[in-house]
Amino acid sequence: MNHAEEEPAFEKSSGNVYADLGVPDAEEMLVKARLVSRIAEVMTKRKLTQVEAAKILEMPQPKISNMLRGHFRGISQTKMIECLTRLGLDVEIVVKKEEHSGETGHISVVFA
Repeated sequence: MNHAEEEPAFEKSSGNVYADLGVPDAEEMLVKARLVSRIAEVMTKRKLTQVEAAKILEMPQPKISNMLRGHFRGISQTKMIECLTRLGLDVEIVVKKEEHSGETGHISVVFA
């Protein structure tokens, strides 16, 4: 068998790995993942330990550890946004004109 002739089997992503995997609430999970990514980025930039971050974020350290490892189902988007503001970031929520004809709108996270 000639391996050079075999085509690898792969599927193009939708842009949301949670949706691709069939995870319930995929859009919400992607938003949370992006928010957590930014929280982790700021913690790293500021060289904060999880214990130090726990004091700033007013969250137990084990909950921060879980959040940073992707276990964030029990943490609301609102709490994550609050974490970002406690870390010194400004958060701006923009609601755009309806662009869908009768469809449900979408939530996304954009970092400036």
